[in-house]
Amino acid sequence: MIVTTTNSIEGHTITAYRGIVVGEAIMGANVVRDVFAQITDIVGGRSGAYESKLQDARDTALRELEERATAVGANAVVGVDLDYEVVGQSMLMVSASGTAVSVEKI
Repeated sequence: MIVTTTNSIEGHTITAYRGIVVGEAIMGANVVRDVFAQITDIVGGRSGAYESKLQDARDTALRELEERATAVGANAVVGVDLDYEVVGQSMLMVSASGTAVSVEKI
Protein backbone atom coordinates (compact mmCIF):
# COMPACT_ATOMS: atom_id res chain seq x y z
CA MET A 1 0.00 0.00 0.00
CA ILE A 2 1.38 3.39 -1.01
CA VAL A 3 0.53 6.11 1.53
CA THR A 4 1.58 9.66 0.71
CA THR A 5 0.86 13.25 1.67
CA THR A 6 1.04 14.29 -1.99
CA ASN A 7 -1.99 14.33 -4.31
CA SER A 8 -0.33 12.15 -6.93
CA ILE A 9 2.22 9.35 -7.03
CA GLU A 10 5.14 9.72 -9.41
CA GLY A 11 5.28 6.84 -11.87
CA HIS A 12 1.67 5.82 -11.19
CA THR A 13 -1.68 6.78 -12.67
CA ILE A 14 -4.74 7.08 -10.46
CA THR A 15 -7.43 4.96 -12.12
CA ALA A 16 -10.21 5.22 -9.51
CA TYR A 17 -11.08 7.27 -6.46
CA ARG A 18 -12.52 5.07 -3.70
CA GLY A 19 -13.41 7.76 -1.16
CA ILE A 20 -12.10 9.36 1.99
CA VAL A 21 -10.65 7.05 4.61
CA VAL A 22 -9.73 7.82 8.20
CA GLY A 23 -7.75 6.06 10.90
CA GLU A 24 -7.80 7.16 14.52
CA ALA A 25 -5.94 6.21 17.65
CA ILE A 26 -6.52 7.44 21.18
CA MET A 27 -3.79 6.56 23.63
CA GLY A 28 -3.76 7.12 27.36
CA ALA A 29 -0.69 8.15 29.28
CA ASN A 30 -0.10 6.83 32.77
CA VAL A 31 0.64 8.77 35.95
CA VAL A 32 4.32 7.71 36.17
CA ARG A 33 4.96 8.84 32.59
CA ASP A 34 3.18 12.15 33.33
CA VAL A 35 5.40 12.79 36.37
CA PHE A 36 8.60 12.10 34.42
CA ALA A 37 7.36 14.28 31.55
CA GLN A 38 6.72 17.15 33.98
CA ILE A 39 10.24 16.77 35.39
CA THR A 40 11.64 16.80 31.85
CA ASP A 41 9.65 19.96 31.13
CA ILE A 42 11.13 21.64 34.20
CA VAL A 43 14.76 20.69 33.59
CA GLY A 44 14.53 20.77 29.79
CA GLY A 45 15.09 18.07 27.23
CA ARG A 46 12.89 15.65 25.38
CA SER A 47 10.32 13.31 26.86
CA GLY A 48 11.17 9.90 25.44
CA ALA A 49 8.12 8.32 27.08
CA TYR A 50 5.73 10.69 25.33
CA GLU A 51 7.60 10.51 22.04
CA SER A 52 7.25 6.73 22.12
CA LYS A 53 3.53 6.99 22.89
CA LEU A 54 3.08 9.50 20.06
CA GLN A 55 4.86 7.16 17.63
CA ASP A 56 2.61 4.26 18.70
CA ALA A 57 -0.51 6.37 18.16
CA ARG A 58 0.68 7.55 14.73
CA ASP A 59 1.53 3.98 13.65
CA THR A 60 -1.88 2.74 14.81
CA ALA A 61 -3.76 5.52 12.99
CA LEU A 62 -1.84 4.91 9.74
CA ARG A 63 -2.32 1.14 9.98
CA GLU A 64 -6.07 1.65 10.45
CA LEU A 65 -6.11 4.07 7.48
CA GLU A 66 -4.48 1.40 5.28
CA GLU A 67 -6.94 -1.28 6.47
CA ARG A 68 -9.91 0.93 5.61
CA ALA A 69 -8.42 1.74 2.19
CA THR A 70 -7.94 -1.95 1.47
CA ALA A 71 -11.54 -2.61 2.52
CA VAL A 72 -12.82 -0.25 -0.19
CA GLY A 73 -10.60 -1.82 -2.87
CA ALA A 74 -7.80 0.76 -2.93
CA ASN A 75 -4.09 0.07 -3.26
CA ALA A 76 -2.93 3.58 -2.27
CA VAL A 77 -3.94 6.60 -0.19
CA VAL A 78 -3.09 10.13 -1.36
CA GLY A 79 -3.36 13.53 0.31
CA VAL A 80 -2.77 12.08 3.77
CA ASP A 81 -3.08 14.52 6.67
CA LEU A 82 -2.09 13.76 10.27
CA ASP A 83 -3.80 15.62 13.12
CA TYR A 84 -2.88 15.53 16.79
CA GLU A 85 -5.16 16.46 19.70
CA VAL A 86 -5.07 16.17 23.47
CA VAL A 87 -8.28 14.71 24.87
CA GLY A 88 -8.91 15.39 28.53
CA GLN A 89 -5.75 15.68 30.57
CA SER A 90 -3.96 12.46 29.73
CA MET A 91 -5.25 11.15 26.39
CA LEU A 92 -3.61 11.69 23.02
CA MET A 93 -5.57 11.37 19.78
CA VAL A 94 -3.95 10.99 16.39
CA SER A 95 -6.10 11.07 13.28
CA ALA A 96 -4.93 10.20 9.76
CA SER A 97 -7.15 10.96 6.77
CA GLY A 98 -6.72 10.78 3.02
CA THR A 99 -8.27 9.71 -0.27
CA ALA A 100 -8.24 6.01 -1.05
CA VAL A 101 -7.36 5.39 -4.70
CA SER A 102 -6.51 2.63 -7.13
CA VAL A 103 -3.29 3.19 -9.04
CA GLU A 104 -1.47 1.52 -11.93
CA LYS A 105 2.21 1.77 -12.71
CA ILE A 106 2.96 3.78 -15.84
